[in-house]
Amino acid sequence: MNALNWSRVLGPKGYRMSVALVGVALAACTPPAMVGGTAGAPPTPSAVWQAPRDAVQPLPAPGRTSRFAAPAPLNASKMGALLLGDIVELALSNSPQTRASWAQARAASASYGSSRGRLVPSASFDVTGGPSQSVSQNPARVPAERTLTTATLSLQYLLWDFGARGGTIGAAHEALYAAGLNHNAAVQSVVLQAEGAYFTYQSSRGLLDAARATVQTAETNLAAAERRHDVGLATIADVLQARTALAQSQLAAQTAEGNVQGARAQLALALGMPANAAFDVAADTAALGAVTIAENVDSLIERAVRDRPDVAAARALARQSEQQIRVVRSAALPSVTFGANSGKAMSNAPALEGRTFAITLGLSVPLFNGFGRELDLVAAQENFAAAVARADQARLQAVAQVFTSYWALRTAAQRVTTAANLLASATQSEDVARGRYAEGVGSILDLLSAQNALADARAQAVQSRWTWFTALAQLSRDAGVLGTAGETHLKLTPAVPGSPE
Repeated sequence: MNALNWSRVLGPKGYRMSVALVGVALAACTPPAMVGGTAGAPPTPSAVWQAPRDAVQPLPAPGRTSRFAAPAPLNASKMGALLLGDIVELALSNSPQTRASWAQARAASASYGSSRGRLVPSASFDVTGGPSQSVSQNPARVPAERTLTTATLSLQYLLWDFGARGGTIGAAHEALYAAGLNHNAAVQSVVLQAEGAYFTYQSSRGLLDAARATVQTAETNLAAAERRHDVGLATIADVLQARTALAQSQLAAQTAEGNVQGARAQLALALGMPANAAFDVAADTAALGAVTIAENVDSLIERAVRDRPDVAAARALARQSEQQIRVVRSAALPSVTFGANSGKAMSNAPALEGRTFAITLGLSVPLFNGFGRELDLVAAQENFAAAVARADQARLQAVAQVFTSYWALRTAAQRVTTAANLLASATQSEDVARGRYAEGVGSILDLLSAQNALADARAQAVQSRWTWFTALAQLSRDAGVLGTAGETHLKLTPAVPGSPE
C-alpha cells in the first residue's frame, strides 16, 4: 500500500503521527558515532559511557606547555610553621581561579588593542598569477597560451561609519575594565577563602586544646572522687559519675582531633596543595583584646558601591552593552571608505604587461535587509537594559553583604568580651566546686556541672576569637578593601579605651 492509500486509511493527522513515530524509531535505532573505537554516547539512558582512553588523559606538564610562571616555593623551613601571610601567598600562587581571571584580563587587553587597529589604514600585498589559455584570441596581438602575474599593494581606510568603529573600540575598552576588575574580585575571593580556611583550622586546633584541657580537668576530678571514696567520704556512685564525665571528655577530644584533620584538608584545598602534603601553620594563641570597627556602616556601603571590584565590573559590562547599541545602530547608516592600490602585471605577452594605479572613494548605503537591523537594535537595547539591571542587582547585593557582615563583626567583637568573662567565671567556679568537694561540703553533681560549664566556656572563647577574625575578613572583602597579603584596610579601635588591640 503506497503513502497515498495509508493517508486515506489513517487520515491526515494519523498519517503524520505515524510518520513521526517511524522517524523516532529510526533515530533510536541509529547507532551513535564512533570516537576512538568507542561509541560516542551511552547505549541507553541508564548506562554509563565507556570513555576512550584519550578522553581521560592527564594534562601536559605545566612547565612545558603553560605560559604561567610556576610560583616560587616557600622556604622548606617555613612549611612547618606557616603564617597567615604565607597562607595567602601560597593560595594566590596556586589558585586556578586567579590564573583563569588573569588570562581573561590579558585576552581583553589584547582585544582592545586589536579594536584600536581600526583607527589606522589597513594595507595588503597580493600576488596572483599562473598560466592561462584563451579560446578566442587574436594571434597577432596576444598568444593563446600565456602567463600573467600581478602584484598589487592595496590601502584601505574607513573614513566615517557613524559610530560603528567608535562603538567597537568603546565596547572593547569597557570589556578590558570588566575583565581587570573581575580579576581583582577573584584575587579577593581567593584571599578570603584562604583566610577562612586558616581561621577554621586554627579554631579547630584551639578546640582540640580546650578538649584536652577538659580531659585533664576530668582526670583531676576523678582523682578527687577516688580519694574521697578511699577514705569513705564518698560512695562508688561519685567515682562512676566522674569516670563517665572523663570518658565523655575523652570522646569529645577524639572528635576534636578528627575535626582538626578535616580542617587541615580544607586548608590544603584552599592552598592548592594535596591534603597529605607536609605543611602546618604556626600556633596562634595570643589574647584578642576587645576591638571594634571605627567606621560606620553607611561609609562602608558607600565605599563598597564605589570601589568594590565586582560591582565596578558589573557597571563596566553595562557600559559595554551601551557601546554595542552604537555599533548596531550604525549598521543602518552609510559608511564612507577610501582606497588606493598600485600594481604591476608581468606576462610573456607584452600587451598584458604594465603598471596599474587606482584611487577609490566608496559610499555604502544600507537599504533593506528584512528588518534585521531594526530588530538587532531592539536586542542591543534590551541587552543594555538587562546589563543595567544586573549592575543594580550587584550593587544591592553588595549593600546587603556589607550591612550583614558589619553587624556580624560587631556581634563577634561583643562575643569575644563576653566569652572572656565567661571563661574567667567558669574557671573560678570550677576551682571553687573542686575545693568544696574536696572539703566534703559540695556534691559530685556540682563539681561535674562546673566542669561542663568550664569546657563550654573554653570552646566559646576559642570560637569567638576566630569567628571575629573570620568576620573581619568577610567585611573587608565585602567592602572591597581586603589586601592581596590578607591585610585589611578597615579602621579598628579598642572597644574599651586603653585596652590592647
